[in-house]
Amino acid sequence: MKRIYLLLPLLALTGFGRIAGPPTTTPKKRSNTTVSARPPATVTMTKAALQDKIKGGWAGQLIGCTFGGPTEFKFNGTMMNEYQPIPWYDGYIKKTMLETPGLYDDLYMDLTFVDVFEKKGLDAPVSEHANAFAKADYMLWHANQVGRYNILNGMKAPESGHWLNNPHADDIDFQIEADFSGLMAPGMPNTAVKIGDPIGHIMNYGDGWYGGVYVGAMYSLAFVSNDVNYVVREALKAVPAQSTFYQCIADVIKWHDQYPNDWKRTWLEVQRKWSDEVGCPDGIFAPFNIDAKINSAYIVLGLLYGQGDYTKTMQISTRAGQDSDCNPSSAGGILGTMLGYSKMPAYWKQGLAEAEDIDFKYTTMSLNDVYGIGMKHALQVIERNGGKVSGDNVTIAVQTPKAVRLEQSFGGHFPTEKRTINKDLNDEYTATFDGVGFIVVGENRPKAQAGQYEYESAYTAQVDVYIDDKKMETASLPASFTRRRYDMTWKYQLTPGKHTLRLKLLNPNNDHSVRVRNLIVFGNKPILARY
Repeated sequence: MKRIYLLLPLLALTGFGRIAGPPTTTPKKRSNTTVSARPPATVTMTKAALQDKIKGGWAGQLIGCTFGGPTEFKFNGTMMNEYQPIPWYDGYIKKTMLETPGLYDDLYMDLTFVDVFEKKGLDAPVSEHANAFAKADYMLWHANQVGRYNILNGMKAPESGHWLNNPHADDIDFQIEADFSGLMAPGMPNTAVKIGDPIGHIMNYGDGWYGGVYVGAMYSLAFVSNDVNYVVREALKAVPAQSTFYQCIADVIKWHDQYPNDWKRTWLEVQRKWSDEVGCPDGIFAPFNIDAKINSAYIVLGLLYGQGDYTKTMQISTRAGQDSDCNPSSAGGILGTMLGYSKMPAYWKQGLAEAEDIDFKYTTMSLNDVYGIGMKHALQVIERNGGKVSGDNVTIAVQTPKAVRLEQSFGGHFPTEKRTINKDLNDEYTATFDGVGFIVVGENRPKAQAGQYEYESAYTAQVDVYIDDKKMETASLPASFTRRRYDMTWKYQLTPGKHTLRLKLLNPNNDHSVRVRNLIVFGNKPILARY
């Protein structure tokens, strides 16, 4: 089995980001299946052409996720070195699917919702999606896990994703799961947004939701335009201009216009202006950044500087760093939709055929299954929204994106302190802080499974949380990785000033450790504003 490593020196980088390498494919105008720039009011294509694009969208996700997997969150706050090898060879996709199936949360999360639509119909209520998502066997992190915990403990969407109930509301989660919405709604970005809206609010809000709005809209428009610049710009119309998400992506577009041959200069500008993390505790005062808008910026970086070239798009969206499997997965899926499966370079599809019948872990669906189901759903959505299916042809009533409602998380909250604690809660813990909010980071796990990636136990710790001697909540902390509360406790929108936090463990268990790791404090002004 011959292994091929993509080394940017071998790809002949010249200056900032001019890449040569494996066979490239740039979208070309093809009769009535795609149109350059703004499409007409209706677009007609054959069923075969539609199916080809749906296959390209799903396959592109798998390719991008596989390619970026080895570097995920290993390059935080920095670009990936040009000499850093990233493997790609015939048989690599199958090997990864069998040996590292947990990598593909980008796809098996999508498939949860696709499966609900298939079994319960296109009008399935959000409760069906929420319950399927919350009760699935797969591991989750960040906004997804907080949303799952909230659903399992009786909270419903959209409250389960709201930032007051979910410190990870702005994280990337729905952004990596929204592909299905665009692939179900070819040429209909508003319909894609409508399909994804209730599902995205299971786990996200504000910029976290907008990441899915934007990605879904780009997929949708990629069916009816072969112009990457148009798709990137037009899809942004679905996001309110007042939002920080919109402003971040608009900046990327602006900087691309200013530095059209220098993707690294644009990356540096993104880092300088948009790299501050406010929500996710793991990224506060740390290089780690799972915020939707900055990772979406890296998707757009790959698309704009790739200009329809699959290799350039994959390389740039991956080498921008941070969530470097999810970002090329989205970029690769969007470009795969635009090109169509048949026009994607053979280099990137090597070994794909032997993996297309493998069910994704935690599902009973393979790529070949979702190709067919995706086509079925897309035809239904087209007919429901002013389109027509007649014989071998499909006519799409193309939509112009309309901005959704404005949502913004963490308004008036700025991280001011990240206090290291690292103590077991055996009885009580007390701390004082000055601010308007806090997060306590910690977990409950079996001592016998200390240091293990995943853990399981029936024990649930009960912790009373007091603020200024007033009981705020009794936090339930399951010692189960799939049912865990991602953060121990939190509260925003406190009265500015000094507060006392007290945690009291109600039911100690000698076989378990309830570990308090960090206390994060929020003020109503940035630290520098004090000077």
